[in-house]
Amino acid sequence: MSRLSDRLGTGKVLPIPGVADALQARLVASMGFDALFLSGAGVSFTTLGRPDVGLVNQVEMVERVAAITEVVDLPLLVDGDNGHGNALNVIRTVRSFERAGAAAVMLEDQVFPKRCGHLAGARVVPVEEMEGKIRAAVDARRSEAFLIIGRTDARGVEGLPSAIERAHRYREAGADIIFVEAPRTEDEMATIGRAFPGVPLIANMVEGSLTPQLHNDALAALGFQIIFYPSTILRASLFAARGALKALKDTGTSSQLEAEMLGFQELNTLVGLEEIGQLEDRFVWSEETSKS
Repeated sequence: MSRLSDRLGTGKVLPIPGVADALQARLVASMGFDALFLSGAGVSFTTLGRPDVGLVNQVEMVERVAAITEVVDLPLLVDGDNGHGNALNVIRTVRSFERAGAAAVMLEDQVFPKRCGHLAGARVVPVEEMEGKIRAAVDARRSEAFLIIGRTDARGVEGLPSAIERAHRYREAGADIIFVEAPRTEDEMATIGRAFPGVPLIANMVEGSLTPQLHNDALAALGFQIIFYPSTILRASLFAARGALKALKDTGTSSQLEAEMLGFQELNTLVGLEEIGQLEDRFVWSEETSKS
């Protein structure tokens, strides 16, 4: 089993912060979390400065996956949108993500261009089309340790019963993990949990969105094992940055902000400066080292 499968096998709840890049991934790893989620929305925000409406392509996501797995040794679950096309595109997406070091890919049943599941206007493909995508993903992966997440956005389009029926069909098609996006109430979340006993389920905690914000323990009691916090880091960072910029603009100095910043040495430690120095000592020639 992969390390992600090992963690799921314990039955313990897994709170998983969303990251947009390798720096955020290093921060999450340094805080002792067990896994990461590469958010397509986060990549769209940080790369393009644009909303999560399907503008990020598969190649851009693979580049982020590779950058993160190069520096962080934690299972990385990756947002695969709708597979970036039809079932043939899903095959390429799965193989590219797996080769780049991801532990799992999330595939959703939205029509392209997709959009954030908590925004209005999402549309879903026929369930048979999505079943084919899931089967293609299962067939394409090189190892069963690479997990397939079947996500449905049908709750806001066709209602909860249809979303649950779709999710069952995605599970039967081979999805290892199930994600019914954007339930509206705690009762709906409980219904989802009862519908999939023993199946790893994802709850998506997007602060201020359509889904109630519940404690991890409460979510576990409802049957959810994987808890995504996809935009928590990014939104908190932007809030803090906006305050810092206002203080700088108003006062003409950043000196008063030092206590609210990551220290200069802390930042260099986080990004692995010491490791780089050790590699330089081992491999980089210079006149000084040649004389010693």
